[in-house]
Amino acid sequence: MLASATTFWCLFELAGYSVLSFVANVLLLLVVILFFWAKSASLLNRPLPPLPNLEISERTAGKIADELQVWVNIALSIAHDITLGRNLKLLLKVKVGVALWFVSFIGSFFSFLTVIYIGVILSLSVPVLYDKYQHDIDEKLSVTNKIIQTQYRKIDETVLRKLPLPSKKEKKMQ
Repeated sequence: MLASATTFWCLFELAGYSVLSFVANVLLLLVVILFFWAKSASLLNRPLPPLPNLEISERTAGKIADELQVWVNIALSIAHDITLGRNLKLLLKVKVGVALWFVSFIGSFFSFLTVIYIGVILSLSVPVLYDKYQHDIDEKLSVTNKIIQTQYRKIDETVLRKLPLPSKKEKKMQ
């Protein structure tokens, strides 16, 4: 029985249907059939198609809510640990993931040829603009560099010096 079911689903995969698209199409067909059946029944004075009463009990809803509360509390405690920096590796992974998502989001607006075109335009125009406004640009960059250096010193004093450094023990030779 299992082999015939696997063969059945493999035939759908070969025909270009995935299991999800097949199920969605079958459900859509059922909805269309029920719609036409209900409309024709009202026109021909026939009884409506039998539909089950779709309700969930309060007990079932309470169980679902309790289970969902446990999962949400776990997710919130992990998010709390990430935001407080208790798990530095996970914090860095989240920051890198968000940065990569942001880059991919911005990148989805541009095609490869557009990026090449923008790169060529910038490589031709930036040197000319720098030559023209070199004094102003250098002044602004030196001020920015000073601000970045002071911020780095603050971060170094508060965070980086508190991190445990790996010991400089020699590795065992095998």
